[in-house]
Amino acid sequence: MVPGPDDPPPMTVREIRPADVADAVGLIELGSLVPGKEDPADAAAYRAALEEIDRTPGNTVLVAELDGEVVGICQLIEFRHLQERGGRCAELESVHVRPDQRSKGIGGLLVEAAAERARAGGCYRVQLTSNAARTDARRFYERHGFVPSHVGFKRSLR
Repeated sequence: MVPGPDDPPPMTVREIRPADVADAVGLIELGSLVPGKEDPADAAAYRAALEEIDRTPGNTVLVAELDGEVVGICQLIEFRHLQERGGRCAELESVHVRPDQRSKGIGGLLVEAAAERARAGGCYRVQLTSNAARTDARRFYERHGFVPSHVGFKRSLR
């Protein structure tokens, strides 16, 4: 079948590789509401974080690759709850798609791949928070079955 104009581009969702770190950090920086928050020049810090993530069961970073380029990223963190009879839950973090690739289905495929991994890992729920200023992101998550059911709170420890 030949893809139509509304079909998402052919893409691969896979686990991040060490060679992807610079691209991944660049995506996070592009998606940040606070420019300069990330430091792509400090590759060693991000590589060390990725090594720890790789060693932590239930913790992975997924990337969306299109034509050999990393164009999307998300981190999936699975953990055990005491509630739900000790059920497993998953958290999505750092969901970003390169700005010139948004609205092409890439983010949806990435989020659905993460949700499927969580389901396969025995999770009963996948959850996330989204900054209230990100109205487009909130609509995106709702289109993918996420319900704005709670109010999130964050407290900086710096």
